[in-house]
Amino acid sequence: MLKREIRRWDLVLLMINSIVGAGIFGLPATIAGQTGIYSIPAIFACGLVVFIIALCFAEVASRFDRTGGPYLYTLSAFGKIPAVTIGWILLITRLATYAAQINLLVSYLGFFHPVLGQPVAKQIAITVITLGLTYITYRGVKTSTFTNNLLAIAKLLPLFMFIIIGAFFINPALFDTSQPLPPLPEFSGSVFVLIFAFTGFEAILVNTGEMQNPEKNIPFALMTALLFVAIFYGLIQIVCMGTLPGLAESEYPLSAAATIFMGPAGAVLISVGAVLSVGGALNTVMFVGSRVPFAFSEENQLPKLFSRLHPRFSTPVWSLMTFTTIALVVSLTGTFIYAVTISVISKILIFLTVSAALIKFRRTDTGAAKYFRVRHGKIVALLSIMACVWLITGTKLTEVLAVTITISTGLIIYFTYRLFSLIPKKGS
Repeated sequence: MLKREIRRWDLVLLMINSIVGAGIFGLPATIAGQTGIYSIPAIFACGLVVFIIALCFAEVASRFDRTGGPYLYTLSAFGKIPAVTIGWILLITRLATYAAQINLLVSYLGFFHPVLGQPVAKQIAITVITLGLTYITYRGVKTSTFTNNLLAIAKLLPLFMFIIIGAFFINPALFDTSQPLPPLPEFSGSVFVLIFAFTGFEAILVNTGEMQNPEKNIPFALMTALLFVAIFYGLIQIVCMGTLPGLAESEYPLSAAATIFMGPAGAVLISVGAVLSVGGALNTVMFVGSRVPFAFSEENQLPKLFSRLHPRFSTPVWSLMTFTTIALVVSLTGTFIYAVTISVISKILIFLTVSAALIKFRRTDTGAAKYFRVRHGKIVALLSIMACVWLITGTKLTEVLAVTITISTGLIIYFTYRLFSLIPKKGS
């Protein structure tokens, strides 16, 4: 049995670490270019949309105490085939995210030593970092959460320093309050970009089987983490807008702004923050990704080998090693570039499925089980579904095609495994 050692505040930091990644270092310029001063209310509008979606996750997740997250919710609500689809998407997006982030991490490390820009040195660095994260995860949930807490706090400190020091250098004249309201499509586009800066919390729920009191701690952690992130992003945007002229045209807005009010030390501070930010996100991806094959195996949709636990650390060793091996291959070969294109629509499909699951569970609920119950839950779920449909309209045809191919591949693997598992073994 997996050890339940993820406490309430461990879970909050896991979610913050998963949500706040490398994207925040370029996001202020992107949304400022779309909506100008209205990028600040866009952040909170986006936070409200994600909060509605998260409420659905809070209720649905609080009904479960086993490993699997959205895969398990879908299995319980809609059966095996939809569950395999969601589980496969979770696994592929974790692999894609890991590969993209670790390549980005080594690029950031190149700021401190240019040799890491060389192909061979970069591949060595990717391998060493991956093996290090694998060892941390192998040592068990307590080591993983301790490392996560350390990295989460360490990566937030430079960003807090950016906010606090930058606040003293804000120039009110840089806030163009005369700017007219942006057209609705542009404002919606800004919110659309922001939505995915607020996501990542859904993946952490895969590790429910290692959480203490998930019925109460998951809703608390979801609401706390998202509220913190919304305020955090808002403050970063205010400092960037108030200190950096030409924010919309900046390629590295946080670094450029920090250099203005802190000098060269500001660039170093933001580079350290970027390294720690990506490192923290990688730790959570490894932790979550190593549990997805385990969850499949627990439901007899992969061989039992993947649910075997280490006798001392209670780590699903074969599940971890499989994830690590594939993640390393994808990271070194660059094949993750294709997989990254499916991440946007994949998240929407997960949100849509979990929102629909809330309605399904409410209809079949006997009232005997105890869980976090959202007031007017069906209405909240419908609003969440409407938000997901709106988000789907913003995706590209190429992304839809990529997701279709990916899902089809997963289903082929699943049916092949089921076919071979039904063949009688010799001597049986």
